[in-house]
Amino acid sequence: MLATLLGAALAGCSSTGGLRAEKRAAQAASGHAAVNTPRMTFAMVTHSGDGDTFWDIVQNGAKQAAVKDNVKFLYAHNEEGKEQAQLVQSYIDQKVDGLIVTLAKPDAMKSVVRRAAKAGIPVITVNSGSAESKKFGALTHVGQDETIAGEAVGDELNKRGRKKALCVLHEQGNVGHEQRCDGAGDTFDGKLEKIYVEGTNMPDVQSSIEAKLQSDQDIDTVLTLGAPFADTAAQAAEQAGSEAEIDTFDLNAKVAAGLEDGTLGFAVDQQPYLQGYEAVDLLWLQRYNADVLGGGKPVLTGPQIVTKDDAKKLAAFTKRGTR
Repeated sequence: MLATLLGAALAGCSSTGGLRAEKRAAQAASGHAAVNTPRMTFAMVTHSGDGDTFWDIVQNGAKQAAVKDNVKFLYAHNEEGKEQAQLVQSYIDQKVDGLIVTLAKPDAMKSVVRRAAKAGIPVITVNSGSAESKKFGALTHVGQDETIAGEAVGDELNKRGRKKALCVLHEQGNVGHEQRCDGAGDTFDGKLEKIYVEGTNMPDVQSSIEAKLQSDQDIDTVLTLGAPFADTAAQAAEQAGSEAEIDTFDLNAKVAAGLEDGTLGFAVDQQPYLQGYEAVDLLWLQRYNADVLGGGKPVLTGPQIVTKDDAKKLAAFTKRGTR
């Protein structure tokens, strides 16, 4: 009888917990908070330029978590380090409950991140700056280790038998981009060269890559560091009459289509939706329960090498803006 009663009690608890979990999930999906904690305000400030679709995906993740966690989500961006720091300071002055920032240009961001931490505002860094995050006073970093991601690219190029790669850097001064190229060069058995282009001027990007491919017939791989540049590189290769394989960092709908039809070789996905979602969720957990994930180490969201075999499965997710 005791066993029966215990079993019934446990089943009841399990059933109640399951119903509560289902209710919370339904609330989040319908645009209602899944928690009853007081309304908080979190702000994200990134180094994105205008029109960068990668950051739309990051924001989609952050916004979904914000709905679930009863958080008001604010977003601002500027590709210049000084202006990005000023945006962060404006949110410090507004006394937001949490900050999410990128450290693509860490020297410009160091002081303001430390000011936020000193003001009692928890900070999480995302996407870039894993090496500096803890030193600047952030709780943790969410993203991929850029050097490790680059090394994964070098390994993949070796598997594909590539001999000479061109790494296209579209934002000068971005330490993460340098780490990607350098990491690839460290593990790649062939030769890797860098080319710097003005990422805000796509015709210039295309003409620069095209000219390089025309002048160096030995280049058999072009590696771009952002999804929007992969298609441009493919057009440059076609115009140059080059058979170089186009590979890229990051994933979007066009990249998924390019992988599926063979225009692109592979992509390195760092799961930007996850970066936005986890950053907001971890800030909420810190404010609500003093939780810190990662034990002082970065919370890695990548790298994941995505090929033609994966493209069809991921296509639906890229179209809805979550991959």
